[in-house]
Amino acid sequence: MTPSAAMSPHRLIVLALAIAAGLWAGLLGWSHLVGEHSSLDRVEAQLADIRLLIAGRRTPPSSVVIVAIDDRTVAAERGYPLPRQTLARLIDAIAAGKPRALAVDLLLLDAGAPENDRALAEALGRIPAVIAAAGRFDRSNEVGSLVPRTDDLLWPGAPFSEAASVGLVNISTDPGGAPRHLPLLFQTDRGLTPAFVLRAVALFTGEAPVVAADRVQIAGHTLPLDLGFHLPLRFQGPRGAVETISAAAILAGDVAVGQLAGRMVVIGATATAVGDTFGTPFDPVTPGVEVLATGIAQLLGGSGLVRDPAVRRVDAGVTVALAVLGVLIVALTPLSIGTGLVAFVTGAWLLASVALFAQGYWFSAVLPLAGIVPPVAAAMVLRQLWERRRSREHARAEAALRQFQPPVLAERIARDPDFLRDPVMQNAAILFVDLSGFTRLSEQAGPAGTREFLKQFHTLVENEIAAHEGLVMTFMGDGAMIVFGIPEPRPDDAVRAFEAAWDLIGDVRTWIGGSDLPAGRPELRVGAHYGQVVVSRLGHESHQHIMATGDSVNVASRLMEVAKQHDARLAVSADFLAALGEDRGLHGEPDDLRPVDIRGRRQPISVALWTMRAQVP
Repeated sequence: MTPSAAMSPHRLIVLALAIAAGLWAGLLGWSHLVGEHSSLDRVEAQLADIRLLIAGRRTPPSSVVIVAIDDRTVAAERGYPLPRQTLARLIDAIAAGKPRALAVDLLLLDAGAPENDRALAEALGRIPAVIAAAGRFDRSNEVGSLVPRTDDLLWPGAPFSEAASVGLVNISTDPGGAPRHLPLLFQTDRGLTPAFVLRAVALFTGEAPVVAADRVQIAGHTLPLDLGFHLPLRFQGPRGAVETISAAAILAGDVAVGQLAGRMVVIGATATAVGDTFGTPFDPVTPGVEVLATGIAQLLGGSGLVRDPAVRRVDAGVTVALAVLGVLIVALTPLSIGTGLVAFVTGAWLLASVALFAQGYWFSAVLPLAGIVPPVAAAMVLRQLWERRRSREHARAEAALRQFQPPVLAERIARDPDFLRDPVMQNAAILFVDLSGFTRLSEQAGPAGTREFLKQFHTLVENEIAAHEGLVMTFMGDGAMIVFGIPEPRPDDAVRAFEAAWDLIGDVRTWIGGSDLPAGRPELRVGAHYGQVVVSRLGHESHQHIMATGDSVNVASRLMEVAKQHDARLAVSADFLAALGEDRGLHGEPDDLRPVDIRGRRQPISVALWTMRAQVP
């Protein structure tokens, strides 16, 4: 594999994070698809309640009506349960109203007086009716089947089960005890047994429902089912949302039973502390009979919720997609932008789930959150660690760059990597410095002594030039090229260069005078010129350095040679003197001002010379 084809460590880490996010989200999605219970269910239940409240109340279908054994009925009959003969009278009164079917949410288990049981059985036989049975469940013996399996049955007595159909009234609740589903089928010792609500709608429509793994077909219309033949419940409002008539009113003849004609009548207990109650989003105390009536209404065509395997597959797919996308966004975009994008995408899906819930589609809200939060949080932590490492590496690289580039240029390049991609022409003051007698000194000092001498010399030059805000472009053994006006030209470049030259000459003389050199006393010679230079990047794309070039640089270099030839400390061009303006006399008038031939130039130039005999300030 070529270096260009090899995957960088950063890309490998991103790929690994994306795969890990997909596996994590896929595991959650698989658990959701097969219906495994988890701690997420409780959170999802709370979020479902919130979305249901946002969607608001609905008007249930008028085909279902509850005849309630309420507080008034219990008071009138002086207790509960109602006597069998009273139930017989109530059912006879209801039958007189000609409803299409009757569902009795009462457990008729124990035998009573034969004549009373016979009267009740005969009343049940006068109308298509279903009565309640109940299953007992041992949770410790569950083996993973999604279809509820009973360990024991509470079955109605023989007279009643022979007169009417029987269905199980058990309701599936979430970990908080709220009813979420109605199982339509149960595994019992009698085989696969239909639920109370399924028996009721069969009697009402006159057709046997056709139940499949993910749907039920009832009288020409199909309803989607959740896993294990479960019908998701959608409550229409608080208790009483389904039309309710007091059983006492019917027994007393206060209600015209004709209003029951053609309807599904459900008898059940709603009296205080009588029968089972459940908490729903709209009401913390909802009678069990109203939960069953809500299920019957949904099966008969009322507005319900769609949460079937197809919806669960979308949940799983969205979870995986959000997790992988979230990790890629965090890993590949600036962290501040990536965090906002992930929050936006996640929030958009949550808002979509609210809107879809209002339309009857129950997509999971907690599953995508559980899928995206852990891997994205891990990606953010790793991204921060990675960026801190890169920052340290950049800091080390910049520190190393400062050792090979002047600090001001290193800072500019670090801040602006495109600095001097295109050459720039500008005015600058250029100094070339050199030590006379260095060759003889290096022969006497040897390699180690020469290195130490040059190190001290370079440090002295660098410190002095930096103090005057100049730039040492390069050291050349015992010499250096110095520029004032890079990276940006300033009006006083020539003045600062002139001051730096004199200070540098004095500093070198003081340093040399105080050192214990093996031979001679080198002197500093300086050539100075002011003019246009071309500042650019030179070298190969993989190895570049910044340099000032042009005729002005050549002139300054030749002026340093002129200083050596005329035994001068400082040789300055007329252009440099002109750039000094009124400051040209800061260090006295030059010892000599003469035209000098410059190698490579046709015409001589005027040069000012300060000789070695003048007193150094």
